[in-house]
Amino acid sequence: MPRDTSIHSVLIIGSGPIIIGQACEFDYSGSQASRSLKEEGIEVILINSNPATIMTDKVTADHIYLKPLTRKSIIEILEKHKIDAVLPTMGGQTALNLAIDCQKAGIWEKYGVRIIGVDIDAIHTTEDREKFRLRMLELNAGVCKGRTATSFLEGKEIAQEIGFPLVIRPSFTLGGTGGGFVNTREEFDAALNRGLHASPVHEVLIEQSIFGWKEFELELLRDAAGNVIIICSIENFDPMGIHTGDSITVAPAMTLPDTTYQKMRDLAIKCMNGIGNFAGGCNIQFSVNPNNEDEIIVIEINPRVSRSSALASKATGYPIAKIAAKLAIGYRLDELKNQITKSTSAFFEPTLDYVIVKVPRWNFDKFKGTDRHLGLQMKSVGEAMGIGRSFQEALQKACQSLEIKRNGLGADGREIRDAEDILDSLERPRWNRLFHIYDAFKLGIPFNTIQKLTKIDPWFLRQVEELIQLEKQIEQYRIEDLPRELFMEAKKKGYADRQIAHLVRCLESAVFRRRQELGIHRVWKLVDTCAAEFEARTPYYYSTFDEENESVVSDKKKIVILGSGPNRIGQGIEFDYSCVHGVLAAKECGYETIMINCNPETVSTDFDIADKLYFEPVFWEHIYEILLHEKPEGVIVQLGGQTALKLAEKLNKYGFRIIGTSYESLDLAEDRGRFSTLLRDLNIPYPKFGVVENADQSGPVSRELGFPLLVRPSYVLGGQSMKIVINEEELEEHVVKILQDIPDNKILLDHFLDRAIEAEADAICDGEHVYIIGIMEHIEPAGIHSGDSNAVLPPFDLSPVVMKQIEDYTKRIALAMQVKGLINIQFAVKNETVYVIEANPRASRTVPFIAKAYDEPYVNYATKVMLGANKVNDFKFQPKTGGYAIKVPVFSFEKFLDVNKELGPEMKSTGEAIYFIEDLEDEFFQKVYSERNLYLSR
Repeated sequence: MPRDTSIHSVLIIGSGPIIIGQACEFDYSGSQASRSLKEEGIEVILINSNPATIMTDKVTADHIYLKPLTRKSIIEILEKHKIDAVLPTMGGQTALNLAIDCQKAGIWEKYGVRIIGVDIDAIHTTEDREKFRLRMLELNAGVCKGRTATSFLEGKEIAQEIGFPLVIRPSFTLGGTGGGFVNTREEFDAALNRGLHASPVHEVLIEQSIFGWKEFELELLRDAAGNVIIICSIENFDPMGIHTGDSITVAPAMTLPDTTYQKMRDLAIKCMNGIGNFAGGCNIQFSVNPNNEDEIIVIEINPRVSRSSALASKATGYPIAKIAAKLAIGYRLDELKNQITKSTSAFFEPTLDYVIVKVPRWNFDKFKGTDRHLGLQMKSVGEAMGIGRSFQEALQKACQSLEIKRNGLGADGREIRDAEDILDSLERPRWNRLFHIYDAFKLGIPFNTIQKLTKIDPWFLRQVEELIQLEKQIEQYRIEDLPRELFMEAKKKGYADRQIAHLVRCLESAVFRRRQELGIHRVWKLVDTCAAEFEARTPYYYSTFDEENESVVSDKKKIVILGSGPNRIGQGIEFDYSCVHGVLAAKECGYETIMINCNPETVSTDFDIADKLYFEPVFWEHIYEILLHEKPEGVIVQLGGQTALKLAEKLNKYGFRIIGTSYESLDLAEDRGRFSTLLRDLNIPYPKFGVVENADQSGPVSRELGFPLLVRPSYVLGGQSMKIVINEEELEEHVVKILQDIPDNKILLDHFLDRAIEAEADAICDGEHVYIIGIMEHIEPAGIHSGDSNAVLPPFDLSPVVMKQIEDYTKRIALAMQVKGLINIQFAVKNETVYVIEANPRASRTVPFIAKAYDEPYVNYATKVMLGANKVNDFKFQPKTGGYAIKVPVFSFEKFLDVNKELGPEMKSTGEAIYFIEDLEDEFFQKVYSERNLYLSR
């Protein structure tokens, strides 16, 4: 069946701001789908309220609407454009809910718009827990015993009928919100109440608990002719009881017997066909009884592109969203080409000759005092993926990618030895249970005890146990006499040089030198979707230790762009946006572009963005060897957030050219003390400050500065560990805590400007000229992290005197720091005097917001300045004028029932939306503005 030629224009609905449970994987899906449809000559109209993503950029779609995801916005778009079809499957639950809402209101029918890529009845069937259960029974698919309840009394009756333990699953919620296990009658009333309130239709499924069973996922694609392929099998390292978004996952499935896998395949195809007739992607979650692997239960079906789709795409190299979009407009699988091989059909199921491991990334440090145990409700904010030739290698690489001050899984001296704490973590999983499994084996806790408490499949536990045994062998040697075979085994199992250095008691550099002497070299392999059965033509690589190197170095001039690693609070999708624009700009300047990143959710790790993609940890050893191999002209660190910036010192030390602002200037901005000294020399006002290195020094310095004080460590992200203190007791306590969390760090004490207004400016500088791209005023007063503040562009009540100071200071600081590229400066305004708080000579969180508000590709311009291809005055800046844009932070506090929701100097928001207003009479603006004025008047 060829493409449906009646479809000339398609509306794609995005997922809105990043929240826990619905993150940038939908930015990736929507962007890929948009490019896929544009290839077919289809006009793409896109609605999304998230300014931080590449999805809402002009490079993605023909028409972008940065509007709230509401029926009103949809009607406005339909009044302006003749739209033939809407594709709601690329924006997660948010997009689907809006599409359903519009259908119920008759909007699609009124404007003659078809829904493609999904069957709305299938959505109703899968989201309504009772309909889903009954449909599975009709299909003779295994389901848990249970029923739905729409009232408290009905829920109590069902619980009495089934018996404990139970699982409560609210209908129509995202990321497991409101769900959980209930083991006793005493817990039940509160859990039921919570679940009913979490569901938008006040309905919950109450069913028997299968806690501890094995969990698997299959990712499927189907075309309109009924052809179905399995893209990928995914196995959860953690058993049932932990949300898949919080579970370590592995592809392909490691412990699934082929007979069980074939039954699961057949069941998946039957279930997909049984819930509705649609062309597109589908994710199905299964549970398998570990004591009887013929007993398979269907847990959940998502008849759309899901969180796992991005992971499966990056794991296999098969662009699920891209193909799903083409299937939605009528193509059959056998009519499309495999995007990696360019020669085989898209009907060819991917085959992996490597292993991928995804490890979630949490941010519990932002939510002090909250329950860190994992369950049915997702709590992670991002994820990292490792690719290796074995499970152990991929696991170590994923752990090296997390940026949690670990060098991998173990071998870094940071294990805990408290048996009671370890046993509790094994039984009641916390975010770091993987590391505690390692600690348990190292402490000598019996294998059977670990397996009984965790219920993790013995095969996975043996893999971790083998690592401990290998380490014991390595520890018997020094680096000079470590046998080559043992050395090679450690590298093949994913051990970093840093880990080996810890085991043999030497420097990392000594391990690297010895490795070179022994001829133990890293090579790079292609991710090719077909286990090398056919030639792959897309340069998408991972590293391992083997004989043949498949990464051929060209003779072109090259630029490496360092990505930002896994998403976390304070460093999110806005840096991926910047990296993608950096790649596009470098290509325009004639460079071969090389991307290094380990985040499977992002557009920057799509295989057709950069000329070469290395899906590797943003971790020194991996980067260093890629740079030695590729020999680029230089490395761009400005666009990858704090992750890339932290590597600038090493790059500088080892003689690699940093493109744009020099390492010395980057380091000057990070060292709060040195930066304040620069401001003093420039005669620019700044809050009085002092630097301390221990708690004893804090008292005398505080008495000199006066309270309140803002206490903050140098070299931190997203306001980590920042706090406002009002007396010496609070100060000493916080200094001690910072030094426990971040040893050997300098701590800056700033006199806090109470009741000040905060503002920030972003600019591009070429070392001689400065162009200020935007000045924003925060609605909240100083003291609340800029990422958590509503910010208005342009400012709404800063006087001309204040604006002149901001402009003057921005230009003087940029030039004094010899910035080449982007710089963000934050200010506090009090009594018409402007004080400089900090400067970040890199892409900031606010640059995409300004770019979308003014409709200018500022990162693209800045990258060309970094590369020396252009001066600032070469560009004809023509920002869109009129009205105001408001950056509205979005929080995910509902995931943490006991969290402190008060805002302060440490960032807590997970995402942001953009909101345009014509004038300052807008109701939302007036509400927040009046709250600020009330605070300032106290």
